[in-house]
Amino acid sequence: MNLPARRRVRRTRRTERDGMRCLGAALLALLAPALVRAANSGSAAAGPCMSIDACVQGFEASYRGVRTLHAAFTQQYSAWNRTRVESGEVTLARGGRMRWDYEKPESKLFLSDGKEVLLWVPAEKQLTRTPLKESADVRVPLDLLVSHVNLRRAFSKIEFADSAGAADPADRVLRAYPKRGYDQEYRDVLVEVTPQFDIRRLVVTYPDETRMEFTFEGIKRNAAVSPGMFTFVPPPDAEVIQQ
Repeated sequence: MNLPARRRVRRTRRTERDGMRCLGAALLALLAPALVRAANSGSAAAGPCMSIDACVQGFEASYRGVRTLHAAFTQQYSAWNRTRVESGEVTLARGGRMRWDYEKPESKLFLSDGKEVLLWVPAEKQLTRTPLKESADVRVPLDLLVSHVNLRRAFSKIEFADSAGAADPADRVLRAYPKRGYDQEYRDVLVEVTPQFDIRRLVVTYPDETRMEFTFEGIKRNAAVSPGMFTFVPPPDAEVIQQ
């Protein structure tokens, strides 16, 4: 890849990261109501999403015993008549560990060992390291699905949004709105939930109408994982960027 092309690629990635910056907070807020309500109400039985309360309580209860998750994913970022689509496989484990193996359109690896977040781009031989606590990356808050975290953040409002269209007629679609002070960061979040309380689709729309969308397929709970899959040693000639 020549220098101008490489600069264009990096500029595109920076734009995507800027667009995704607030999604982490949005995901934290999305999961917070379920976690807080379950902590206050004790055992919550999973049931059909006949009401918002049933959805959030059932969602939390269904993940109480989950230690790992594995799924195929498609990630789509849409901005100003341009769309970037990437896909691969993701594994989440308790302790802040995750591994996103991107396969298309190019190979790359996003990894967290619970302390540090790594982004490895083989085509550029570039590794970026960021402390987990300082990362605003879109993928990091999904670790809450395999963690017991008691949060007090919440959206200002959560409602059904089935008119937004579900991939499966049995799914329910929820729309969540930001709290005051966050409405300049994102407009709303759509979450499609299956009858088993798996997140099939998650879409964040920003004030400038750009969108970040994840879809998940073949979700496996408590899949066997090896501790070694959450570590990565770059080749000797790699460029390492410490953030």
